[in-house]
Amino acid sequence: MSAPDFWNDSTKAQKVAAEANAIRKKLELMGELEKKIGDLPVHQELAEEDGSSAAQSDYAREVAQALEMLDQTEVQFILSQPDDRRNAILSLNAGAGGTEACDWANILMRMYQRWAERRGYKVEVLDILSGEEAGIKNAMLRIIGENAYGYLKAERGVHRLVRISPFNAQGKRQTSFASAEIVPEPDEEQEIEIPEKDIRVDVFRAGGHGGQGVNTTDSAVRITHFPTGLVVTCQNERSQIKNRATAMKVLAARIRQVELDKKKAEQEQNYAAKGQIGWGHQIRSYVLQPYQMVKDLRTGEQTSDTQAVLDGQIDAFLNAFLKGKKRTGPIEEDEA
Repeated sequence: MSAPDFWNDSTKAQKVAAEANAIRKKLELMGELEKKIGDLPVHQELAEEDGSSAAQSDYAREVAQALEMLDQTEVQFILSQPDDRRNAILSLNAGAGGTEACDWANILMRMYQRWAERRGYKVEVLDILSGEEAGIKNAMLRIIGENAYGYLKAERGVHRLVRISPFNAQGKRQTSFASAEIVPEPDEEQEIEIPEKDIRVDVFRAGGHGGQGVNTTDSAVRITHFPTGLVVTCQNERSQIKNRATAMKVLAARIRQVELDKKKAEQEQNYAAKGQIGWGHQIRSYVLQPYQMVKDLRTGEQTSDTQAVLDGQIDAFLNAFLKGKKRTGPIEEDEA
């Protein structure tokens, strides 16, 4: 970066600078962790000399903070794959459950939006289709921030909700499903050339709350890719040209993901495992009735603080997945 001709190629320079900043952050985190751990013997000695419960509590708090910092540092170094640092394209689709599933998809969308806000990420709603009575049938979000894809790739799959349905007049417990699909947003070098003969582009009037210009012009774009059957819709901009450009970028990202899945047997299995958005395919269960529990069926990570999870506090589940934590014990009947 100190070379005189470094900024001659601004695109390349920006990539190198971004990589350097990411490395600096990891080094700073390592330095802070090293200092924190180095101070623990001093805190322990002081606690032993003092002997009071307050001193013991202070030492326990320092240990807990060190362990939390260690956990964060470990996750940062796990996020080392080329795509991990990229923005994420998140697609949500309501599954089995009718109106209840549409409401559940909407709750999930809010959960991810709140999670992104907590991390300082920016969220753009690229497309959204409302349910007939409530909630959403599907939505596509762009999550902008460092390591957005690295974290959210843990959320790929079917999410199951069990609760007393507000849409059931008899107040019965109901199970519904929604799926999350996450792909990394490619840069210009990674974007795939898509022949015009392989796609069909449809334009239509944007729906929902988007402002006068959005709702009165044919600005929304739907692109169908014939070889894969993928369909991408974008209507967040007032300009049809901008919506088409965004839709093509998302389509390229999805095609690239499909190709990567085919090349890697493990990824292919993971991609196929999502399957039908219904029974037997979920990665996580959110049970609100008759008890409170959110449990990841891949890692065994669980919590009874369901409200916090639905408010975006999902880092424990993301970190458990990234660290390769495995579930313990058989899948219980209620989870299957």
